[in-house]
Amino acid sequence: MNNNRYLIALVSLLLMMAACGEKKEVKDVKKQTPVKGVVGDSTIYGKCVDAAMHSLIMLTDKGDTLYFSLEDFSHERRADVQGGLLIDDKLAVIAELHDDLHFPSKVINLTTLQGEWKGAGRDFDIEEGGTVSTHVQYESTPYTTWKIFNGRLVLAPDTFDVTMLTGDSLCLENDKGIYEYKRVK
Repeated sequence: MNNNRYLIALVSLLLMMAACGEKKEVKDVKKQTPVKGVVGDSTIYGKCVDAAMHSLIMLTDKGDTLYFSLEDFSHERRADVQGGLLIDDKLAVIAELHDDLHFPSKVINLTTLQGEWKGAGRDFDIEEGGTVSTHVQYESTPYTTWKIFNGRLVLAPDTFDVTMLTGDSLCLENDKGIYEYKRVK
């Protein structure tokens, strides 16, 4: 049964790639698991060109077109997609290579992440370009900047895992706790 699912996913991905108009060289995405002590960011940045239930096509900031399978049938897992996949939205992707298929273990929609968030005693704006502005007058340690680094959200001075991101909710977790925020409209 697993072989049939794997074969169907592979054929679907190949058909989708063949149906695309302009062909660009597909760059090989090596396993990009963050390694302790490594200084570099393994996150791939770009925008969503197309997305379906089981696949994602992304145009990277470097101009490469990457094709991802959102299902890793050999390991029976699905990509952790936070914030949805809408065409032209900016994305941050941590990807692995399994059996010659690119698998994004984590996708964070940066367009969805941006905006004003309130909760856990904080009220702040995540703005394009990496800045954060706070709306709490006397906050002891306000967030000042943000970035995604190796699939984690760095809201300086803290670093978090994005465990849930929707149009109106944000849930962050680190060793100090779980923090829930609602979008301010």
